[in-house]
Amino acid sequence: MQRATNGSVALAYERAGPSTAGSKAVVFIAGLGYGQWMWRWQRAALEDEYPTLVWNNRGTALSDSPEGPYTIADMAADLEAVLSDAGVERAHLVGASMGGMIAQHYALEYDRAETLSLLCATPGGANAKPVPDSTKQALGSIPDDIDPREEIKRRMAPAVSGTFFEDDPDRLESIIDWRLEQDADATGRMAQAQGVIAFDVADRLEEIELPVLVLHGEADEVVPVENGRLLAAGLPNATLETCPEGHHLFFIEEAPWVNDRLRRFLEDHVTAATSATSTESDT
Repeated sequence: MQRATNGSVALAYERAGPSTAGSKAVVFIAGLGYGQWMWRWQRAALEDEYPTLVWNNRGTALSDSPEGPYTIADMAADLEAVLSDAGVERAHLVGASMGGMIAQHYALEYDRAETLSLLCATPGGANAKPVPDSTKQALGSIPDDIDPREEIKRRMAPAVSGTFFEDDPDRLESIIDWRLEQDADATGRMAQAQGVIAFDVADRLEEIELPVLVLHGEADEVVPVENGRLLAAGLPNATLETCPEGHHLFFIEEAPWVNDRLRRFLEDHVTAATSATSTESDT
């Protein structure tokens, strides 16, 4: 684990895959409150072919947790500090939920991004579909004095299918262990959430001219699929694919579906970018 700094904030990150000291990488950006563990399925699928980098947002257990609130701009600046420290000049950003917000802001304000993959994300704004009331009620009814493992299960419940907990109990227990080790505590989660609430780049989507892959679960009860469609409609170079059975954590539950589409998108655009660079150097 390596550490970058943005001002006084230390940010943990990790590189893997071939040519890990190189200037290009597939960079994963975690969602609200989540540590880098959430990308283990995508990293495993890609890191034999591509250099990868995962990092931990401010407020999570492996990075510093300065006093909040945080903004998405703060966390995009954190990403810039991480990429600079790691020597990554060209990044293929993969962000889910809040991570997708960070990726959008980063693409608008910084120049290292080469492609974006936005999973279960939203541009914010007046036309975005909010978190359903049923999800808010489920999250708001969790007792303060509940066992930490049970609290994690209850927080995950609106984001997964009804059979997720029973389908693979061993995987669930591993996820709970990883979350206890890496995720934000209540204070860090609230500081991040304030940035999520204020996020709105709906009027600037046309400025993001990069190739963008938008993936969304049709059964998402946290960030409804209408938000993915809104993103794809506003971005000038976007491809939208929706997962029929996908819930908010579809990159875990439907990992093969997600990984296949990420791989195809990267094959198209990493190869294209490499060919373009070679052509320029030959002229």
